[in-house]
Amino acid sequence: MATILKGKDILDVKDLKLEHLSLIMETAARFEAVMAAGGRLTNMAGKVLATLFFEPSIQTRLTFETAMLKMDGHVVSVMDANSTSSSVKGETLYDTGKMIDGYADLAVIRHARVGSSLELAEGAGVPVINGGDGSGQHPTQALMDLMTIQKERGRLNNLTVTIAGDLKNSRTAHSLAWLLGKYGPRFYFVSPPEIGMPGDITSALRNDFIDVVETTDLVEAAKKSDVLYMTRIQKERFTDENLYNRLKGTYVVNTRLIEQSKPGITIMHPLPRVDEIDREVDDYEGAAYFRQAANGVPIRMAVIALITGNE
Repeated sequence: MATILKGKDILDVKDLKLEHLSLIMETAARFEAVMAAGGRLTNMAGKVLATLFFEPSIQTRLTFETAMLKMDGHVVSVMDANSTSSSVKGETLYDTGKMIDGYADLAVIRHARVGSSLELAEGAGVPVINGGDGSGQHPTQALMDLMTIQKERGRLNNLTVTIAGDLKNSRTAHSLAWLLGKYGPRFYFVSPPEIGMPGDITSALRNDFIDVVETTDLVEAAKKSDVLYMTRIQKERFTDENLYNRLKGTYVVNTRLIEQSKPGITIMHPLPRVDEIDREVDDYEGAAYFRQAANGVPIRMAVIALITGNE
């Protein structure tokens, strides 16, 4: 069972089966328990992770690097790769992947272009992880989101989940919808019409008999939801600045919204937040977004160890 992910790339959540999800989360929970007890993991001793970030990142880059270091591995990192890498000279991601084979045991890439991780993986002989490709997907974020929901709610099945904000451009929202859909939730997708969830996702979910409600009313959705997953309006994805200015600040989670929501609702956010969650909400017991961020370390430890066969 532990070898079912060995040698695999993690590029698209649609490639992950329930058995993969269970294995990753079980491995992450085991690693987390070892660390909590003061133990030491050496799974990746002598191994090297290459991180290629063509887009800005704090949480994703740091959690991947922390995950590798906590397993006694090493990291070679390229930050602001658009200006510091050979891509400036015209090197393709395929060729970059070929080159990585000479000095790393796996790689993670973040890039503004959908499909970029696949191009890197086609060149690389080592496993590649998609750390976010434009408005496409972010598989390991969705995995840590699943882990968070499991820990906060005690289960993944039979939940009502609202995903709100910029659903058109949010790769975290896309990935979570695909993965959580495997557990039979009821979804509320809350957004302005201009930035709604892509039709291929809503259609696929409905074809799998998942109940999907698309609405602009956050309050009504929150009244019925066990989990509220907020996303920011992604300025960098807009070509029309006037549209962005009109839509920013459409939805804000504050104490008043919490009071109107289903009692005990869990509030999540992939971070960074801009103005969509007031800091006053941080004191709410169900505000899980910083715990969610911390879950990125054990999840990424598990993914790294499993795809390299060092579990």
